[in-house]
Amino acid sequence: MENPDLIDIDRQPGHLIRRLHQIAVGVFLQESGEQGVTPVQYAALQTVSKQPGIDQRTLSRAIALDASTTGGVVDRLEVRGWIERRQSPEDRRARQLFLTPDGAQGLSDAIPAMLRAQDQILAPLTLRQRAEFMRLLQLLVTQNNDLSRAPSEAARG
Repeated sequence: MENPDLIDIDRQPGHLIRRLHQIAVGVFLQESGEQGVTPVQYAALQTVSKQPGIDQRTLSRAIALDASTTGGVVDRLEVRGWIERRQSPEDRRARQLFLTPDGAQGLSDAIPAMLRAQDQILAPLTLRQRAEFMRLLQLLVTQNNDLSRAPSEAARG
């Protein structure tokens, strides 16, 4: 049995990744200010913008969220008037997602804040360190994708 007194939590990758996630969300929310877009909402808007007509299940896989969480995100964006659900012509049970004009403007307005947040998160690193960090981060996400409760389709291939 391991002695808990010998474990330094601040040297555990899972703990540090969780902390970095907290920091990243905090910086993103600070930068997005009054617009009030969350990182997950931004990911949903960006994906729907790139794939108009995407269904909610495919959106869930694209942004690596479980279906119920994605449903809540889409609900909030729909109430806000940024996403519109339309019945699929091929499958009456499926709903396709589209950005509204307000949603497209909201996404466009959110991009500078998102870019500032990314720059602020990576600011302590040199350009070379940033490239290496991103390479390693992508490797970890890709190689561990199937261990997620909500694997990303993008990370698979």
